[in-house]
Amino acid sequence: MSGTGYRIASVDGDGRSNPKGLNHSEGVEPLRNRRLHERLFSKAPGTGSAVIIAACLLLNLNLVAAKDHANRDAEWPAYGRDPGGSRYSPLSQINRENVKNLKVAWTYRTGAADVKGRSVGNAAFEATPILVDGVLYLSTPFNQVIALDPEKGTERWGYDPKVDLTKGYSEVTCRGVSSWADGRTGKRRIYVATIDARLIALDASTGALCNDFGDGGQVDLTRDVRLVDRGDYEVTSPPAVIGDLIIVGSAIGDNRGVELERGVVRAYDARTGKLAWSWDPIPKQADDPARKSWSGDSANRTGAANAWSIISVDPVRGLVFVPTSSPSPDFYGGERKGNNEYANSVVALRAATGKVLWHFQVVHHDLWDYDVASQPMLITVKRNGRDIPAVAVGTKIGHIFVLHRETGKPLFPIEERPVPRSTVPGEEASPTQPFPKLPAAIVPQKL
Repeated sequence: MSGTGYRIASVDGDGRSNPKGLNHSEGVEPLRNRRLHERLFSKAPGTGSAVIIAACLLLNLNLVAAKDHANRDAEWPAYGRDPGGSRYSPLSQINRENVKNLKVAWTYRTGAADVKGRSVGNAAFEATPILVDGVLYLSTPFNQVIALDPEKGTERWGYDPKVDLTKGYSEVTCRGVSSWADGRTGKRRIYVATIDARLIALDASTGALCNDFGDGGQVDLTRDVRLVDRGDYEVTSPPAVIGDLIIVGSAIGDNRGVELERGVVRAYDARTGKLAWSWDPIPKQADDPARKSWSGDSANRTGAANAWSIISVDPVRGLVFVPTSSPSPDFYGGERKGNNEYANSVVALRAATGKVLWHFQVVHHDLWDYDVASQPMLITVKRNGRDIPAVAVGTKIGHIFVLHRETGKPLFPIEERPVPRSTVPGEEASPTQPFPKLPAAIVPQKL
């Protein structure tokens, strides 16, 4: 194998290979208005040509609308397909009856397995490609971005940010890229955040840097995070996109000390790269209610609590859902006594300001590296005939917490259960931890 590969397979409903992977049945809504029908086929003098043209235009509009709808259904425009991470596709051509007939349509080699360098041994291919505007975009562990023809697997363009692989990085992976379309010009951009902590904007059609974004198409993310070790402050997940904002978290090597980089979440203007707002999961302000859950000055000294996983957004409500991780260091909390709120939580922020609307902590005073590793999934819960906007949060220990999206209130009972105390000198473990009664845990909770 000469490099990391990406494969596409497709099948027709009758089992025949279909490299396009498209549905063949694209119809139009029948004309049901009798008067309109009569007008369209009226034989009034001098109106025949105009009426025929009008009918053709109407049919064309319906065909275009149907095709646009089918194209949107076929797309996978974000990491979780939609901004809320549902990972659901409405496509039905491939089903349980014909999936056995899938055949490889093409294979593309990224060449990532042939790259040399100090950090290459830690590389992991974890990208979820996105499909938008008829183009497939993916990234390599070294943040190279590639645009492919989804039908043929041929490369349209490639971009290499030239990450210095002679240096060490705590993680070497990239889970994918994000896209944004300018509502003013219609032009699309592709964004990638790198393991050497840069946010880069590319022209989606050419792969060229968008020079009006940041400094020549890039923003340096190491600013204002209390940088300690450059190779331990990076970004490994695709940015979130809401409106005209690009939102990024960070990945931090968080078990190497106490006073490490801060896990700041930041929003940038999608056009200019100008910082719109920033939010620190470790509360610095004395009047922040969460500050009381940090003893002494530990909130000023501690680092991390970063959002390395996928951030979800709700464009309709203007909300950002941030999955946070453990404060530093991971496995000892004697230097940060208290529940350490905002860490190990899902936090709802106002997209316009970055202000906290609500938060829910899945683990108090984390001693086990129990980051919120899953993208918060925005779902709808039906109860008593009503649709309730919700967010489902999965944890490393198999719990699923289902919360009201607008308030953070649990939609199913959650109880605080007593848990064993720590016997480590200087440690003060939380006396209780939250356990959802429903849904049931998805993994065994006892050995």
